Amino acid sequence: MTVDTTNWTMISDITPESAYRQIGSGAAVWRLSWLPDRLLTREQALAGMELDEILSDPDIVHDRHAHADAAILAGRVGIIWEQAVILLSKRILTRLRQRPSGIQDDPVDGESASWMSLHGDRTPWVFR
Repeated sequence: MTVDTTNWTMISDITPESAYRQIGSGAAVWRLSWLPDRLLTREQALAGMELDEILSDPDIVHDRHAHADAAILAGRVGIIWEQAVILLSKRILTRLRQRPSGIQDDPVDGESASWMSLHGDRTPWVFR
C-alpha cells in the first residue's frame, strides 16, 4: 500500500480514490474524493487516503491491528471507521452503476465483471 503525494494531489496504488488540494480562505485546504464536503488539512487528507487503503485491502479484513489503525485514522479525519466503510461502499456502487453498457454481470457467480475489471487481483469483501 502506497499513497503517492505531491503538493497538490494524493493518489493510491490500490484504490481509485484521491485527495486534492485547493486554495480557500487564504490557506491550503484538502478534500478527499470520497468525503468532498469536508475541508481537511494535509495530514487529515493523508489519513483519509491511508484509511481508504486499509478498508480496501481484503487481505487484512480480519486483522485486529488494521481495525485499530482504521479507527485511529478515521478519528484523524473526524469520522468513525464505520462511516468511512459506508461512504466508500457508496462510491463503489456509484462507479458500478456508471459502468459502460458493454460490461455485463457474470452469470456464473453473480460477481460484477466491472468490479473485476477494476480489482481483478482481489475478491470482494465486507465487514461483518
